[in-house]
Amino acid sequence: MHDIAIIRHNAERFDLEMQRRGTDACSETILALDDKKRSIVTKLQEKQGERNKVSKDIGVRKREGTDSIDLIQQVAAIKSEIQNLEEQERNLVSELNSLLSELPNILSDEVPDGLTEKENLEIRRHGTLPIFEFRAKDHVELGEALNGLDFNSAAKISGSRFVFLKSNLARLERALTNFMLDHQVQKFGYTEISPPLMVNEKALFGTGQLPKFSDQQFKTTDDYWLIPTSEVPLTNLVADSIVDEDALPLRYTAYTPCFRSEAGAAGRDTKGMIRVHQFGKVEMVSIAHPAQSIKEHERMTECAEDILSILNIPFRTVLLCAGDTGFSATKTYDIEVWLPGQDNGTGKYREISSCSLCNTFQARRMMARFRERATKNIEFLHTLNGSGLAVGRTIIAILENYQKSNGDIEIPDALKPYMDGLDIIKADV
Repeated sequence: MHDIAIIRHNAERFDLEMQRRGTDACSETILALDDKKRSIVTKLQEKQGERNKVSKDIGVRKREGTDSIDLIQQVAAIKSEIQNLEEQERNLVSELNSLLSELPNILSDEVPDGLTEKENLEIRRHGTLPIFEFRAKDHVELGEALNGLDFNSAAKISGSRFVFLKSNLARLERALTNFMLDHQVQKFGYTEISPPLMVNEKALFGTGQLPKFSDQQFKTTDDYWLIPTSEVPLTNLVADSIVDEDALPLRYTAYTPCFRSEAGAAGRDTKGMIRVHQFGKVEMVSIAHPAQSIKEHERMTECAEDILSILNIPFRTVLLCAGDTGFSATKTYDIEVWLPGQDNGTGKYREISSCSLCNTFQARRMMARFRERATKNIEFLHTLNGSGLAVGRTIIAILENYQKSNGDIEIPDALKPYMDGLDIIKADV
């Protein structure tokens, strides 16, 4: 949510920032509503003062034994006017908040202009791309040969964009989940959380998925929403609260299934596990002091990158351009893993993690604040979130980067203790 004072102070700059996002200039509409609301508030305060004065006059007349029926009628009339003004104020506040809630976060000055992923800025690369003396297969061909991926059975039971993981691939999923959680907790000091998988509308509004992206969520018949990422419950741990400055930063991590309807993604990545309705992910969330959030963003990104470095999987990190940055973020790094089996074996980088800094945008929506140590002032927190990592896409990366000519899959060294020492997943055909 945006601070209306910032829009009042520099409406032209606000419009330019929205236009970077591909959103029409709207400050004139916002400020017209704001002026109307402030005018109503002024009238309301005047009427409340008038009511209080007349009420005192009634008290004086009663003490003097004088008739006060005219003043009583006057108070009743003023009360009716106050009720009318209060209703007008509520309607204007609701209209203003509804408009503001649909607008994305203001971007960091570091974010490059651009509308699509083609204009994202590569920051760094890590690792050496594998060279195969055979055609690199994609994860679908590899996984089915391992008898570990079953899309047909999932389609019969749940529909398209679901998958069964079987045998050693199910085991690999569990191994990766435990490895990633241990990594974030033991090496980087995140607090592990096991959160609810269903949340209410207020929680999704707080992190920015509602109201704008309701078509991308799954909703139950009794008004619960399945989480699209554990960012939602983890960030909402500080909703409607005031945190002491000394407690910052708060760092949380969780593994959960995630559920997304993928509305608007028709025809995109329909093959395999790249884009499915249900997938597992280890999430990182940081709640930070505004003065430390930029540094925390870099740290969080390194926490995600470190997993791929340990697994010895090549990746690159890109800074998303304006048009590709998510609704709630002011700045986002995407970590893209090399998948040699994509595009008929020519290979391609694909997103495996997004690490986003949101500044006060989410905190304002969920009233998440902190108390400054020195001044005791109450200020809004900064929130951050990142994938550490998407487990399904990490399985894809292992299958494609660690494949052998016969379809066997080598297990990365870091995962062998989590796989009871298993070195190779052998193909069935």
